[in-house]
Amino acid sequence: MRSYAEDVEFLQSRHIGILELSDRSTGSRICIVPQWQGRVMTSTTRGERGPSFGWINRKLIASGSTLAHFNPVGGEERLWLGPEGGPYSFYFAPGAAQTYENWQVPAVLDTLPFDVAEASGRKVRLTREMELTNASGTRFRMGIDRTVELLRPEESEFLRKLPAVRELETVAYRSRNRLTNLGDEAWTPQGGAPSIWMLGMFPPTPSTIVFVPYADSGSGPVVNSGYFGPMPGNRLRVSPGLICMRIDGAFRSKIGIPAGRDTGCCGSYDPQSGSITLIRYTRSTAGERYVESRWGEQADPFGGDVVNAYNDGPTETGTVMGPFYELETSSPAAFLDPGASRTHLQEVFHLQGDRIHLEALLDAVVPGGSAAVKQAFKS
Repeated sequence: MRSYAEDVEFLQSRHIGILELSDRSTGSRICIVPQWQGRVMTSTTRGERGPSFGWINRKLIASGSTLAHFNPVGGEERLWLGPEGGPYSFYFAPGAAQTYENWQVPAVLDTLPFDVAEASGRKVRLTREMELTNASGTRFRMGIDRTVELLRPEESEFLRKLPAVRELETVAYRSRNRLTNLGDEAWTPQGGAPSIWMLGMFPPTPSTIVFVPYADSGSGPVVNSGYFGPMPGNRLRVSPGLICMRIDGAFRSKIGIPAGRDTGCCGSYDPQSGSITLIRYTRSTAGERYVESRWGEQADPFGGDVVNAYNDGPTETGTVMGPFYELETSSPAAFLDPGASRTHLQEVFHLQGDRIHLEALLDAVVPGGSAAVKQAFKS
């Protein structure tokens, strides 16, 4: 792992404007880039010399190039809007075949900046107004209000309940992402509706495992795993209450957890670096509908996933975007009247330390405990 200072110095050397949130009492820091939609590029548990947890696309940034379809500069928490595909997509023009040649990330989610409305030592608030048209031709005037706050472990109700946290080095932050209908018309199922879509990019290792607890009470599938074709058994394991996905940046694959099956928590464990990443998010509730992001025709455009995990790897042409892996969470579809808003909360935690304390934490969070994660892909 690179140090946090190395990644910050690299961004500054490329004249990328950054905002840092820091806490002297814990040594934790996070690096935010307003010109890239206020995304958290990376974070650390212990000052400049600490590890850098976010994935940063140094090759693309150093080139100074702007790519045609999407500029994957990286960052461990960025804000997009769903859906990506289907009749209400924001990434394909009306009437366009939903193929890679026609896929286009809107500039306001790719190359245009967010405005800094407020900033202090541990909190920053960013805003942006935008107008987008979906693949059905419906126009949306929207406002984004995004606040990122660096937390002390005791300020997170979730972390306070976990064992071993005091023995681990920790960086924690909360983002509050609000979407407002600035138009004159309501957003309805007939015209489509956006969702708040949070994506985090992290560096993979041969030992990284993503874990997603799931609820037994839901109906329908436990996991959707056919995004890029069938996943072999040595890459996806489903055990009672738990889904595990092998992450190594060598096999392009994606999974999703549908509404009613999610539990409000997902994460990853890497024994090689001695670290756990945990993500807490606004859990689905009965009756809420989530946008479907798969490209092309859809049986149910509002039958999508709440949580996704992606492992990068070679495409059909042999090219690799990263490699990186992603942990993603989404809000329900925002069926909003004019002036109304929807908010999606997400908390991101990185914890690092010795294996005994990391496994004690996993035992408290994961169905089946640390053994279920460690043994998931051992023959």
